[in-house]
Amino acid sequence: MDQLVQLADLAAEAGLDVLVDGVQGHLSSFDFYPEWTRSWHHRNVFTDPEAVAAQADLLRTLGRALAGRPNLIGLQLGNELNNLIEHNPATAAEIDRYLDALLAAAREGLGTGGGLVTHSAYDAAWYGDDHPFTPQASARKGDVTTVHPWVFSGGCASRYGPRSPQVLHLAEYGTELAKAYAEDPSRPVWVQETGAPEPHIPAADAPHFARETILNASGCADLWGVTWWCSHDVDRSLADFPELEYTLGLFDAQGRPKPIAEAVAATVAELRATPLTALPRDTALVLDCTPSTRSVSGPGGAYFEEWMRLRQQGVRPAVVLAERAEDEGHLAARGIKKVIGEGC
Repeated sequence: MDQLVQLADLAAEAGLDVLVDGVQGHLSSFDFYPEWTRSWHHRNVFTDPEAVAAQADLLRTLGRALAGRPNLIGLQLGNELNNLIEHNPATAAEIDRYLDALLAAAREGLGTGGGLVTHSAYDAAWYGDDHPFTPQASARKGDVTTVHPWVFSGGCASRYGPRSPQVLHLAEYGTELAKAYAEDPSRPVWVQETGAPEPHIPAADAPHFARETILNASGCADLWGVTWWCSHDVDRSLADFPELEYTLGLFDAQGRPKPIAEAVAATVAELRATPLTALPRDTALVLDCTPSTRSVSGPGGAYFEEWMRLRQQGVRPAVVLAERAEDEGHLAARGIKKVIGEGC
């Protein structure tokens, strides 16, 4: 804990804010488990009572150690914890209980006003049929909704092309999809991970992709922020990473800015000088799906393609769930005046 606090303070000296993960979960294509859940004493990290209690203790301890630091954004349970489902099976109800227990522990550790308490999941939570991490859990638990709209999820870039509208508007779409599942019409959404992985986005296309992704997402109401993954390329002397992990950085492995870094810097400077005003999305496309048909809202799905078709026609569609399509109070709170479709 002393080392972690020192790291957070060094980040502050460098002008960096920090969001601290309790259980790392998934990072750069590797899964990271607490050592006390592995080998002969393997425990299911989501359902074993002692394992869950230990994670809760860890989050409380982290919160108490870090609380009060001005550069602390908050605590996150872990990064893309739903990647661990393959070896830790659980039901949606069990995952909901897990998230509730750990979010409460993190909040207890930080104390009132101590920072955001969040959790994150990769795109299977939004697009994966019967995936136990649900869109509702992402959009209703914790203080903000986090989305990780990667262009390789559902084969988006390979399906439509790296310069396609589907790719350039993917982060915007993910933000609007997240807003549809929220109970609070003004709940903030954080595009917490997006990037330009080769070969899905060729290096020559990366600057354009970065600029359009940031600008399109910035036109969404209640956007908390955009975090680009990642800062630096992985050095090729480090073996056994998937190929795409070596070239994801804004800087190369020697610390030199790449053209995508210059594009991101220029776009951020432009937005700081003249912030975009989120234009109203008064037209919504109805999403009618069940847990078993969630994939209609992912790349290649009928709903995804209809939303993108409308976007190319100049409409800026919101997303509204079928069960809320006739709820006048909900529609009014979101500024929706026109509802299109009966679902796909």
